[in-house]
Amino acid sequence: EVTLVESGGGSVQTGGSLRLSCAASGFIVDDGTIGWFRQAPGKMRGGVACISGHDGSEYYENSVKGRCTISSDSAKNTLYLQMNSLKPEDTAVYYCNADNDYWGQGTQVTVSS
Repeated sequence: EVTLVESGGGSVQTGGSLRLSCAASGFIVDDGTIGWFRQAPGKMRGGVACISGHDGSEYYENSVKGRCTISSDSAKNTLYLQMNSLKPEDTAVYYCNADNDYWGQGTQVTVSS
């Protein structure tokens, strides 16, 4: 059974930083593709960043390029998303996803102006 548990969300002011974590069990973060999605109120869930375990390639949604960095820790089997220079439009529930099949419960990020 695959379990993904996100943490690290919170409330920050514009320009602040947060690091989200996704602890995985039943899935090796260095295998397959694992990443972050977000869903703001009234909007569809969309991709933020992902990393391929096959070749290490990374993808970032245009609005977060240069502000976010995705990484993983093999020893902890955990995925991270470092988010800097946060903006109010980054406010959303952030979800961890593995291989497009498995989802975590989400962690709330709120950025105030």
